Amino acid sequence: MFSTSQYVKYLYGCALFSLGAYLFIYADLGTDPLDVFALGLLKHVPLTVGIAQAIIAVLCIFIWAAWYRRRPILSPLVTFFFCGSMIDLLLAADPGRHLPLPHVTVMLVAAALCAYASAMIIMSGVGIRAMDLVAIGMVEKWRWPFWIAKMSMEGTLLISGWLMGGPVGVGTVCFLIVVDTLIRPIMWANTRLLGIRNVGMPTIDLIPVDTNPGPLSAG
Repeated sequence: MFSTSQYVKYLYGCALFSLGAYLFIYADLGTDPLDVFALGLLKHVPLTVGIAQAIIAVLCIFIWAAWYRRRPILSPLVTFFFCGSMIDLLLAADPGRHLPLPHVTVMLVAAALCAYASAMIIMSGVGIRAMDLVAIGMVEKWRWPFWIAKMSMEGTLLISGWLMGGPVGVGTVCFLIVVDTLIRPIMWANTRLLGIRNVGMPTIDLIPVDTNPGPLSAG
């Protein structure tokens, strides 16, 4: 069972992530790597962006399940649809039109929000996003730095999507660099400076060899 504090961190993270994703869309300076892949795939296969993203999420869940020899879990998909619904609501309300900021500034704020939100969702241990589950697996199994694990996956999506004709802009590069490199320092700061418990990735500073069972959110 999850504690109240875990749910609070999770909901806070989802809300911030949705806001950051909305602002990233509003800035209109390039899509994130997952969208680059999805939009590129759509040029060759009759799907929707949501279905293309869901396919990637399901693939990551099955990779994680096979890696840890566990049953596939549904909580990352709940996060996927929950955040997607909030982003849709923000797009409908479009609060960004009231922001007296240049789009480049909005893009940087959006990337920072997505990074902090991703860290909070991981730390909550509730509904960790599918690609983050696999990235955590890379850290625990291969001892890779978290940012390298994340960037290797999203970089692969970006390059694959670009080769299929997906749109790449300055915002895409910003998302890849800022979000993927900031998640780890944010988790460290939240734990060491603010005393926030990292449930989803408790061994990020010291990973025991061959004994970690994986993210607690998947229990």
